[in-house]
Amino acid sequence: MDFAAPVDPARATELLASAVRRADADHVEVALLARAGEYTRFAGERVHQAQNITEQQVVVRAVVNGHAARVATSALDRVPDAVRRATAIARAADDTGSAWTPQHDTTDDHLLWHEDTAAFDAPARVALAAHAMTEARQVGATAAGMVGRAVTQLAVASSSGALRHVVATEATGSLTISDGDGSAHWANLHRSSDALGLTPQTVQEVVARAVRTRGRQPLPHGTYTVVLGPEATGELLGFLGVLGFDGGLADAGVGVATEPGRRVASELVTVTDDASHPFGLPIPFDALGTTKAVVPLLIAGRVGGPVTDRTGHAHVARESLPAPVAANVVMAPGTEDDLVAGVADGLYIERFWYTRLVDRQASTITGVSRDACFRIVDGRLADPVRGARFTQSVFDLLSAVDGVGIERRAQPIMNVWNGSVTAPAIRAHGFRFGPR
Repeated sequence: MDFAAPVDPARATELLASAVRRADADHVEVALLARAGEYTRFAGERVHQAQNITEQQVVVRAVVNGHAARVATSALDRVPDAVRRATAIARAADDTGSAWTPQHDTTDDHLLWHEDTAAFDAPARVALAAHAMTEARQVGATAAGMVGRAVTQLAVASSSGALRHVVATEATGSLTISDGDGSAHWANLHRSSDALGLTPQTVQEVVARAVRTRGRQPLPHGTYTVVLGPEATGELLGFLGVLGFDGGLADAGVGVATEPGRRVASELVTVTDDASHPFGLPIPFDALGTTKAVVPLLIAGRVGGPVTDRTGHAHVARESLPAPVAANVVMAPGTEDDLVAGVADGLYIERFWYTRLVDRQASTITGVSRDACFRIVDGRLADPVRGARFTQSVFDLLSAVDGVGIERRAQPIMNVWNGSVTAPAIRAHGFRFGPR
């Protein structure tokens, strides 16, 4: 397939602008969210599932006499009908509210295009997969994973004057090396494939970690000093939204973001929602066409503020109600190359999975450690350990951070369109495995 925007940019902006101009409503917002991706999946000895996936959705919000209605469609030729339907639904509501006052926005275009990602075609991706499978086979292990490229497109038009459009590239990669009952994992995503970091050296490092996991032993229940890899740290930070930094919760008086300035983490922990940051999947405006502000979530361990529609974080998705969402979560790096060297007795945890929120008030989550996890003895990785169940307060752990790594990697945020969290490794104390 041609590596280009799913919808021709000129057609997208004209289609949305025309629908807004013809709308018989007090205010109309129309957003096109589209994505076209190519993915090379591999396992064992072969590329087993090459996929091209194109998806698009147009979301319409119409306001009549203070009443709003939303309609969505995946067919571009049905956009005018979607506007009419949304307008009719809003008009049919009883007129018991005040009129909506439009907010005028600037009109501009943005481009986040990387030619290296455009060149990251199927032969290049297959070559990477073949190298990973060969390296694994040479040590008696197997490789599985996915490498891909995509084009993300967002177009927004509204009767308040917004007309904005962006086309952005996306590169993604993941690799799991399995060796008997052991395994190791790596993943990252970026607008640029060159910045992805899936190099022959990376593959060798993942293979070496997998080999070291041979003969994993059960992990005794207890409280440990831990070094969390970037993926494990990112998994924790992905919960910040539901812990109060998504504006819908803050507006309802729920979560830590209602207490700006409160210390909830170590002074080494600074996290922002930053769509101007090169890591992850930044897009400079939201589904309403509002420019995204840089929102400090945690400033040297103290609560900053939540994201809101006013900060440019309006979000729509198929599986959730429209609400402001932190979609570009970025933790500041530290200065340490080797966090393990500072631990006399502890654990290295590569990543987590099956994580779930347990108690929002206590910021408690539960999950399981996974892949390359090791005991740390006298500043070095020692015996490998199996995955284990944990129940842990996110802010209790972040409060106990005494080391932050330099390297950062990004991963998606579940159920957030174009959402990502970028994080370094951290060292912290008091992580509980087993029943509390």
